[in-house]
Amino acid sequence: MAKAFFRLQKFLRRTQFLLFFLTAAYLMAGSLLLLQRTRLVMQQGSRGSAPRPEEASRAGLAEPRSPQSPRAGPRMLEAPQELSPSPLWLASRNAELRRLRRRWLHRAGSEQQRLQPAEPAAGQRPAEHKGTYMGCFTHDSRERTLRGAVFYDLRKMTVAHCQEACAERAYSYAGLALGAECYCGNSLPAAAAPGRECSSECRGQRGSVCGGRDRLSVYSVQLRPPARPRRNVIYRGCFRAPENLTDTFPASLIQPNLTVEMCSEFCSKKEFPLAVIRGQECHCGFPTGRFSLREGADGRRCSGTRNDSSAAGGQYCLVYQTPVQDTRCTDRKFLTTKSKVFVALSSFPGAGNTWARHLIEHATGYYTGSYYFDGALYNKGFKGEKDHWRSRRTICVKTHESGKTEIEMFDSAILLIRNPYKSLVAEFNRKYAGHLGYATDRNWKGKGEQHPEWPDFVTSYSSWWASHVLEWLKYGKRLLVVHYEELQHSLLPTLRAMVQFLNVTVTEDRLLCVESNRDGSFKRSGTKQKGFEPFTREMKELIDKYILTVDEALRGRNFSGLPREYVPR
Repeated sequence: MAKAFFRLQKFLRRTQFLLFFLTAAYLMAGSLLLLQRTRLVMQQGSRGSAPRPEEASRAGLAEPRSPQSPRAGPRMLEAPQELSPSPLWLASRNAELRRLRRRWLHRAGSEQQRLQPAEPAAGQRPAEHKGTYMGCFTHDSRERTLRGAVFYDLRKMTVAHCQEACAERAYSYAGLALGAECYCGNSLPAAAAPGRECSSECRGQRGSVCGGRDRLSVYSVQLRPPARPRRNVIYRGCFRAPENLTDTFPASLIQPNLTVEMCSEFCSKKEFPLAVIRGQECHCGFPTGRFSLREGADGRRCSGTRNDSSAAGGQYCLVYQTPVQDTRCTDRKFLTTKSKVFVALSSFPGAGNTWARHLIEHATGYYTGSYYFDGALYNKGFKGEKDHWRSRRTICVKTHESGKTEIEMFDSAILLIRNPYKSLVAEFNRKYAGHLGYATDRNWKGKGEQHPEWPDFVTSYSSWWASHVLEWLKYGKRLLVVHYEELQHSLLPTLRAMVQFLNVTVTEDRLLCVESNRDGSFKRSGTKQKGFEPFTREMKELIDKYILTVDEALRGRNFSGLPREYVPR
């Protein structure tokens, strides 16, 4: 017995020593691997993460600059002498360009965050909201407590921000949920939820209550002072009145000496986006198939002016857009089951991909995904940004990639094309100033001895515009080509074709709702557009050759060619 016990003790001591030795070896190997990776990262950092203009120039079709020349020479903007109708002249440098673009696109999110306003300092008092706290209320995405406009800011939402957004649209109450979602409305339910259930803190304001899961913290909206009037109603035009106004519009008012302001205020309180006036009658409702606002009548048929609505009567009526948002198409969700068809929404950067995603999400009711993660888009409600792009829980996936491997991952694709002159300007602004900003004069023209960044950008990115379309035409399995300009001018027919391509059935009323909310949250104001012509003669010659090549390739695949406005100018 003692001998067996001695053998067991000896075995355990050897095992203990062996385990100790293996643990030490594992730790040493891990330390060596960590040191090696750290050294590699430091070497990459010393080389810089952004593609140099020289690399972009060598990747493009233009003649490469000499390494000894730090500035762009005239030859860099020269167009190729001959372009073959085949896309083979673009294939040799696609791999290098894709590496440079992917490296830049993956760091774009961090650049966007730096462009955002800084958070308040620790000792700085947050902005105080105005209005009365009404309490905590239940919130169901299908039966919303506040049925008006919806806003998201998943990074900087505050009570004051939500109240301001709702006041601008003439709502009486502002409700916040999950610390980042803002809902507007004009009526509240009779019963409130326990206050302890609204425990989420506002993302942009510590100490403020911003609802919870399925709960809303509701605040009243303080009326604007006379110095800051509410946003004016928009005149939509004169239209033939439907046969039965009371059946077409759910709310009505008959008022002697009716004015536009009276009717708009009445419809805003009822949470309708349209105010329709015929004589002393005020009707409120939505654009529908029975009253789509597609064909306007001559304004003289509505005899009278916009300010004198009493003269409009009989068969015609005056229509105004109230500050209230049409919310029939604002509900969105992820697909309940994985999509069997993997669809890409492919475009060159600056071609309107974000706007197209806004339209698709509101038309179908499903989120769109992204090959990249853009924090600015996620913060504004594009929740598909954070979902893995291959999860198949989104209706389609945004991508700017144009490599054979990336293209063949998708079963089908919507190929969005925009005039390269407009795309280049839009992407240049986004790259240096974010989704809503504008590049500075220093970026466009340079300052002092600083070389302007615009010429190098045009040289490398214009070739990308062409190769992106050509590669998708070559390797795409099933394509729907959509031109940005057609989506602008013929929104409903083009959007209807996109929805059918995605195999989603939607109602006409929902599409009309999308038309009412067509702009979204990422439209640049036209007040800051540059007043100079950014394209030189050499740039135009280069871009025009790419346009002709892409137009020929589209027609060769039995697609309609590029719109006439793309034609070299």
